[in-house]
Amino acid sequence: MQSVAVVMEEPRRLKLASLVLDEPGPADIVVETLWSGVSAGTEKLLYTGRMPTFPGMGYPLVPGYETVGRVIDAGPEAGVPVGANVFVPGAHCFGSVSVVHGGSASHLVVPGARVAQLDPALGERGVLFALAATALHAVNIADASGEALVVGHGALGRLIARILVARGVKPTAWETNPVRATGALGYSVVAPDADPRRDYRHIIDVSGDSKALDALIQRLAPHGRVTLAGFYETVGFAFAPAFMREVEFRISAQWAPGDLGATIKLVESGALSLDGLITHRRDAREAPDAYPVAFEDPTCVKMVLDWSAL
Repeated sequence: MQSVAVVMEEPRRLKLASLVLDEPGPADIVVETLWSGVSAGTEKLLYTGRMPTFPGMGYPLVPGYETVGRVIDAGPEAGVPVGANVFVPGAHCFGSVSVVHGGSASHLVVPGARVAQLDPALGERGVLFALAATALHAVNIADASGEALVVGHGALGRLIARILVARGVKPTAWETNPVRATGALGYSVVAPDADPRRDYRHIIDVSGDSKALDALIQRLAPHGRVTLAGFYETVGFAFAPAFMREVEFRISAQWAPGDLGATIKLVESGALSLDGLITHRRDAREAPDAYPVAFEDPTCVKMVLDWSAL
């Protein structure tokens, strides 16, 4: 079976290509992709060639770990019915082609145990579940109470702030770009220079800015905590201010087993809204043009590719 996939041939070179899918096994499903999201974090690093090398990485590669699709075939041990709408957090089904995430393709073969069934009414918003589960993981790692500062008001920062609100924590978000300062639900967004506070007990940084720590430490109360929830090439800070405050640092990686199911329950209960986060949409056939927009256009909070034409 053939699948049309996004292929990064090398940094900043991207195309659509027809690839042969691996043969599905008894525990696998075949998914017809409806929508896939473009990650402005991990995928941007792959696209720009700045992603640190790790096992299995190499070009050409198929990116993507934010896929919503419909099951069109299922093995007897898959545990997922044909016709179900599912969220797919990446796939490894293209033979020798590197699949760092592997979800941006018209058809996928993936173990049934790897996917999560979704309400079809969610539509394209289902691509946000990986990001929302990562946000929930960061909030759990941060373990904030009372008030918190969220640094960065992209899609991840907004989701973290929304989850904090749902938990009764009062967040403030920092955003330096006024274009991204809109869209707050139950919290305020300010420019760092407009915020006089220097007594935050909890700061969650999603900016990915490796040079931001010194400024953030200056905003902490004694014994305050900084949770790094972005992706950073290197991290460093002046020791004396951190020493004087006895600062605690935590690092939050991607979502862990259990976070996805918990996030789905939050959305289904109405405690977490996924509305208003998808700002840009493109036909998947326009993927080579869509990726630079997702990474370089400040008005783009989240880019979604529509695979219906393929």
